[in-house]
Amino acid sequence: NMATDASILLVLAVGGTYVILTGGIDLSINGVLVFSGVIAAQAMVWTGGDNPPTLLVGLVFAMLAGAAWGAVNGFLIAKARIPALIVTLGTMGMSLGSALLITRGIDISDVPDSLVVGIGSGRLMGVPVLVIVTAVIVIAGGLVLAYTRFGRYTYAVGSSPEACRRASINVAGHLLKVYLLAGVLSGVAGYLSLARFATTTLSGHTTDNLQVIAGIVIGGTSLFGGSGGMFGTVVGIIIPVVLLNGFVVLGLPPFWQQVAVGAVLIGAVYFDQLRRRLRDR
Repeated sequence: NMATDASILLVLAVGGTYVILTGGIDLSINGVLVFSGVIAAQAMVWTGGDNPPTLLVGLVFAMLAGAAWGAVNGFLIAKARIPALIVTLGTMGMSLGSALLITRGIDISDVPDSLVVGIGSGRLMGVPVLVIVTAVIVIAGGLVLAYTRFGRYTYAVGSSPEACRRASINVAGHLLKVYLLAGVLSGVAGYLSLARFATTTLSGHTTDNLQVIAGIVIGGTSLFGGSGGMFGTVVGIIIPVVLLNGFVVLGLPPFWQQVAVGAVLIGAVYFDQLRRRLRDR
């Protein structure tokens, strides 16, 4: 159950890890998730039917919607050189607002049953399909980060953008690709959310960006970029989920989760800064 609870956050965190490793931040992931879910639901309704082609259409439209917002983020940050915090804060509001405008604030629940039964609650050899899909994405993201040029450039850009420019690395182009990747994965997360909850859950992802960023930082990825990894992100994302389940078992209000995660996030950033200062000495 905890793995299923963490699955959508982990998909978001894969893209978020790349972004934070470059020294950036993406606050728009929850808005892009909701918008992509709305677009996917609308596309499947327009297509009609309850068959694999319809599900594929929904996935493609969700990824395209996420890619569009990721491209906007990447262009404004890399080319227009607007701070990532401001850009992604703005696109978070724009994407959420656009989703509400399209749906008029009413959740879309008319999604194919095969999506919900086959992916949202389906199992393969006893393992939830959501967990399997998430594991594939996390492993692929980790391998690309650890063993490819794209991954090395991500670390390098986060460590020293100026050194990368002097080494003839296209820093702006790489940042654009990283934010595009984060957008596409937010689109995939929106599609998986649609499969799991059988509705667009317009108001159900308000703290996803906080939980994802907190999990990435708790997992050891520096907010200043250049250090971290995918394994740490997985551990960091699971911690808030374990906290929430623990609070339920202990009979505590689940709202304490946000308090605990916020406190742990501040502590993680403080110790990261302390470690950097000691290293610089």
